[in-house]
Amino acid sequence: MSNLEIISHLPTEPSKPVPLLFVHGAFCGAWIWNEKFLPWFAARGYEAHAVSLRGHGKSEGRDRLHAFGIADYVDDVLQAAESCSSPPVLIGHSMGGNVVQRALAAGPDLAGGVLMASAPPHGLMASTMGLAWRDPYVFNKMSQMLMFGTEAMGFEALYRAMFSDSMPRAEAARYEGRVQEESRRVFLDIGGWVPFPPLPKRKLPVLVLGAEKDLLFPPDQVHATAWAFGTDATFFPDMGHSMMLQPGWEGVASHIDGWLARSFAARPVHEAAD
Repeated sequence: MSNLEIISHLPTEPSKPVPLLFVHGAFCGAWIWNEKFLPWFAARGYEAHAVSLRGHGKSEGRDRLHAFGIADYVDDVLQAAESCSSPPVLIGHSMGGNVVQRALAAGPDLAGGVLMASAPPHGLMASTMGLAWRDPYVFNKMSQMLMFGTEAMGFEALYRAMFSDSMPRAEAARYEGRVQEESRRVFLDIGGWVPFPPLPKRKLPVLVLGAEKDLLFPPDQVHATAWAFGTDATFFPDMGHSMMLQPGWEGVASHIDGWLARSFAARPVHEAAD
């Protein structure tokens, strides 16, 4: 088992029937959920946790990052889910959305999933090739970052990849220093050279969300993800890839809250974790 960083916000009086486990995307860690989403959901009665996948944040394995594959990340999510007070809803962003998809297929005790600006089940090939046309500068900089480290990215490329123009640049700059390396092996695993749609073996509630101005996963990729899970995608206008940080994030959180209420209203409230 891995020694994983898990950031938790527990409500004073739990009033919601399912705990939430948030899974970050590439190049970051659990901190990205702690900025806004974790306290927001805890204030509304949810047991809210965010895990840093191995090699990320304060989890072990930073020195072995490039040895880890997508299956290792799935194992981390399933391990973190066991620490919740009851089977959680997994909420994954970007690469973390692909991890959530695979965890839902592998995990026997999970309640459902939310996929935010998620990598699609069929992999990254279409979105990566599309990025080369949509913004060659960002494509080149992200390729350099994957090979040579975060210093190769630069603020301008990071801003264009993560946010729309509605994000204040001063606020975006706060996050630049927290970006970290990502496993090259993981990008090979989910590159899409061999399509592998990891769909749940049983019907679970899944919510698919997209950002209207997402440079990395544009609407066609989000619609493909929704189609794979037999649902429709909801898009948020004037929003870039990092939906949990961008202005308008409260609308995203409120939409998730409403979906959770509709999907799990019949369940009794779980016991709060000690």
